[in-house]
Amino acid sequence: MGVSPEVAALIRAGVQVVLEAPPDWLAQVDTAVVGGAGMDVIADDPALLEVALRINEGNLRHWATANSAEPGARVPVNVTDETETYIRDLARRGLDAGALDSFRTAQNVAWRLWMEICFVLTEDPAELRELLQVTSESIAVFVDDTVQQLAELIDAARAELAGDTHAQRRVAVALVLEGAPISRERAETQLRYRLDGPHTALVLTGDPGTAPDELEAACDSIMEASGVSRRLTVVSGASELWVWLPTSDLRMGAAVTGHPGVRVAIGSTGIDLDGFRRSHFEALSVRRVIARVGSSRRVAHYDDLRIVALLGDDQSAADEFITNTLGDLANADDHVLTCVRTWFASGCNAAEAAARLYTHRNTVVRRLARADALLPAPLSANALHIAVALELLEWRT
Repeated sequence: MGVSPEVAALIRAGVQVVLEAPPDWLAQVDTAVVGGAGMDVIADDPALLEVALRINEGNLRHWATANSAEPGARVPVNVTDETETYIRDLARRGLDAGALDSFRTAQNVAWRLWMEICFVLTEDPAELRELLQVTSESIAVFVDDTVQQLAELIDAARAELAGDTHAQRRVAVALVLEGAPISRERAETQLRYRLDGPHTALVLTGDPGTAPDELEAACDSIMEASGVSRRLTVVSGASELWVWLPTSDLRMGAAVTGHPGVRVAIGSTGIDLDGFRRSHFEALSVRRVIARVGSSRRVAHYDDLRIVALLGDDQSAADEFITNTLGDLANADDHVLTCVRTWFASGCNAAEAAARLYTHRNTVVRRLARADALLPAPLSANALHIAVALELLEWRT
């Protein structure tokens, strides 16, 4: 479609607004994408969701930049290395082209925001009509081309994975986890892993930019520290491994110190098939909680996070509970907070807490008195709620 010089100038002015858009403008697109149809699986995976939102934002900026250079011209598809990795990730999760609906959702929201810009750019009816027609077609064609090319890529990735032992192993694991009627013998043959005995499940997740090999290396370090010679590994995504170790004596030590981009969520040890499932679901729960509360912990165990996992599903409610229960204590220095936590862990015994903290009993007593002064209700009157709130608070840091 030909574009008049006047409308070409308007498009250039409009896309400049897009390129300089404040964070809250882009946040509207992100919010709509997260709530879009078919986004449940992606939204439940923080690493995958982060990439999806980054790709959508990149596509928006790509369209704006292209229209700044050639207003109204057909915009080439923006397939980057990150996009190709994301597509392979979707395929590994068994998703098909339906998972690309986020691009359509982003299109609808971006179009609404774009129209708001257009109505500010001109009051001339003829110019406004042409501006909306040209850009509407440009956006629609760009998104159609993008979805078509990515659908071809995801179909190719799924075909490639059809013969991939990792993909086959993931299918077998899924059947076991779902409690499907698959025999133990068949499952063990496909997994090459015995399902009797103890199992400790781990979910290893890489920070953005962490190479998949780094996850494998971290897993090898954990195995070596724990004296384990075999494991079951399922590639859950480009930045995530599901791992089962046949041991009840997991020893992390400094196993992941040399892998700063790797986070490890650990389930409690389970026995036989039920334990295999439970330990894994616990590890997934730990991963979700750590992501939701924004904790900086690199290693987290379900046994240490049990209360947070049970009470922390509603983040706003958890935050309100912490604020109402702890008051100013929530912002106290680490010495006071650590002292109160240790006091609770010592059965509310100041002498034992002092021994654990390698300090004098009087120091513990002074810090407890300081905590009492900061709390809305004293320790003696609200001990249970305070202990729980401190546990929730600890995992937010």
